Amino acid sequence: MLVTLVHIHVKPDYVEPFIEATLDNARNSAQEPGIARFDLIQQADDPTRFILVEVYLTDDAPAKHKETAHYLRWRDKVTEMMAEPRFGVKYNALFPDEGHWGYPG
Repeated sequence: MLVTLVHIHVKPDYVEPFIEATLDNARNSAQEPGIARFDLIQQADDPTRFILVEVYLTDDAPAKHKETAHYLRWRDKVTEMMAEPRFGVKYNALFPDEGHWGYPG
């Protein structure tokens, strides 16, 4: 399993439109067969900073995700909303394992 944390810094005037666009992407992404989780979190002390927590079941799932209509729509819509380019950091999941991202189990 592959976990990517995508760090995003949004311009202050675009926080709400960014959330709206990203929720659409996240809800659709969570339905993809290669994705175990797709979470949107907002920094508590700086509402212009977000992280996408993307948990993929297979090595090819991230590439497949980037070909979907909802991802392409999101990417095109939010790029100008960002205060700086987003960046992702990849991790290997140690816990929970593949079957337990939804807890309990």
